[in-house]
Amino acid sequence: MCSLGLFPPPPPPGDVTLYEFNNALVCGRLSEQLPLAFQSQVPDLPVLSLPKEPLKAHGRLEPSARPPFIHHRESLWKRCLSAWRDAGLCGLLRELASAEEEGLQWLRTGSSHALAVCRWLSSLHGSLFPHLSLTSEDMIAAFSQAVDWAGCTVRAFAWHPHTNKFAVALLDDSIRVYNSNSATVPSLKHRLQRNVAAMAWKPLCASILAVACQSCVLVWHLDPTSLSTRPSSGCAQVLSYPGHSPVTSLAWAPSGERLLSASPVDTAMLVWDVSTESCVQLQWFGGGGVTYLAWSPDGSKVLAATPSAVFRVWEAQMWTCERWPTIRGRCQTGCWSPDGSRLLFTVLGESVIYSLSFSEYRGEMQGQVGGSKTASIVADLSETTFETLYGEERIGGEVHSMVWDPTGERLAVIIRGHPEGPGSQTAVAVFRTRNSPVFELLPCGFVRGERGARPQLISFHPCFPRGALLTVCWSSGRISHIPFFFVSALEPRASPRRSPVPVVGSVREQPLFSEL
Repeated sequence: MCSLGLFPPPPPPGDVTLYEFNNALVCGRLSEQLPLAFQSQVPDLPVLSLPKEPLKAHGRLEPSARPPFIHHRESLWKRCLSAWRDAGLCGLLRELASAEEEGLQWLRTGSSHALAVCRWLSSLHGSLFPHLSLTSEDMIAAFSQAVDWAGCTVRAFAWHPHTNKFAVALLDDSIRVYNSNSATVPSLKHRLQRNVAAMAWKPLCASILAVACQSCVLVWHLDPTSLSTRPSSGCAQVLSYPGHSPVTSLAWAPSGERLLSASPVDTAMLVWDVSTESCVQLQWFGGGGVTYLAWSPDGSKVLAATPSAVFRVWEAQMWTCERWPTIRGRCQTGCWSPDGSRLLFTVLGESVIYSLSFSEYRGEMQGQVGGSKTASIVADLSETTFETLYGEERIGGEVHSMVWDPTGERLAVIIRGHPEGPGSQTAVAVFRTRNSPVFELLPCGFVRGERGARPQLISFHPCFPRGALLTVCWSSGRISHIPFFFVSALEPRASPRRSPVPVVGSVREQPLFSEL
């Protein structure tokens, strides 16, 4: 089992990590360039610095806040429809209980009693799942893959799966799209684009970006040949469903056919057919909601984490699932091997990385998830003290987020230090990995940014040809790209495939979507 004690010491203060060569991370000054032999192997990506000062977050709205302009002469049924769409059953009952139309005393009384029952059940549910008492912003901050979602400049980051293009969601709820082949930087803004928690580009498509917002999912359709820096809000589809907000996670099928969305207040995942703006619920009671989604690269399985001490893995043909209870806390993050045969995940409150292996079933066994009965610990990330020439450095603690590169040979994790521990720090640790013929996890080194900067988000370039390319978003607003140069073992990668029409056998007796 790998541990932080096997890692080389972190880079000295003032140095930053520049690249990896010969299985070692090379550090130097921020102004240093890559060696000439390597410069031509890295795409010309912008190294951004997005300071927090020019950006202003929207003010927090109280749960009871209402829009400043309301047409009070709307008919009752229109107000009820709007309340149902915005706040579900409780909103509908609240609107009926406060109706001022004459001759509806019986309806107001019945709605008031039903609303009282709903509030009592909601308080009981909230005692079982404390996260339901949080505001939408606090809930997003609690379950976001960004370390300090509420305070950092960059709230979400997403690489395009096929080109040197990425999207950055900022503190002011705007999204900027950067492309190495264009000087045009589109800025995406929409009245419903509030409190962005995650983004995902559609695979096998030029410019369709899904955005997880507080009240809905926005799907932007961008023209890659346009020179406009401010696309119209008409370029965005709005996908919303009652009781499914805030949205904290998104996942496209590798084939691009379906989009999954998750909310911590909804026990069902939603499977969207974006073209028709319709969805099917994958309902499974228990867990209190769904906080994080990860679709395996081969398209066969989906990880669904919950706010409780249980997570599920769905099989994406028959849409059956297996559940794994954890001991101490909820599943915080997870990532799949390129062939979908192994899942690495972490648990809140524990300083270890777990591994689950999966078998591929055919014939009569097809449609089963095939996970191993128990998870094994493959890395211990307990706090370790490193003695350096510049003094002691303490690194270790819980894993906040984790990404596996497309070759399956590098794993990067953000380790949160202990807030109460003096000298403890948030760090990015990089492992060398191998999934076949046996799984191996070996230390590589620590990634360091400029002095005082803390890592917030990490992501691997999906198609870097010379090894792996790690992007790190720092608390200072800087976005850096760190190349890892190595010769890949050239294991076969999973290619997006067209999965057959699934039948929700164990959830709902109806197909998700027919294929055109």
